[in-house]
Amino acid sequence: MPAAHDPRPLTGEPLSLDLLNTRWMHDGTRQDLLTGPEGLAVWLAANGLDARFTADAPTLRNVLAARDALAGLVDLPGKPGGDATAVARLDAVLAHGRIRARLTPEGPAEEPEFADPAWGPAWLAARDYLDLLSAAPDRIRACAHEACVLHFFDTSRNGTRRWCSMAVCGNRAKASRHYARTRP
Repeated sequence: MPAAHDPRPLTGEPLSLDLLNTRWMHDGTRQDLLTGPEGLAVWLAANGLDARFTADAPTLRNVLAARDALAGLVDLPGKPGGDATAVARLDAVLAHGRIRARLTPEGPAEEPEFADPAWGPAWLAARDYLDLLSAAPDRIRACAHEACVLHFFDTSRNGTRRWCSMAVCGNRAKASRHYARTRP
């Protein structure tokens, strides 16, 4: 059975930010993809996790816990560990999995392990956030448009991306500036 259409305006970001982007604004109203297992199935499919994990109530509960923990951390000035409560919530998610090192016929490999598979997607998103913090914490950004709640990882060459989408939020900002300049 094909997965339902993903209604989110921004997809394809790293897993942790993609999880945050399951909440967005549409016509001034906050939308949430993760209101039930059906939305979780869409998010799992969008990230290639649907073959490994089940879109059920326990997995949804754990993914929501990870999203809330990430939301408490991502916009803090002076990342990585500004708010002790948010850090503790993220650490609680990370406590449900680990990386197992192995030697395979192809060479060294690492794979995640979970005592309870319902924690898998949540743990992977939390671990992805740690990886982003290790790589470039200053490139984890919130969209600069005041009415947007989306996040992105700035992969632009000079690191100056400001908008989740130049076609949407960037264009809105340019149109607002133009209107303000031309208004009598």
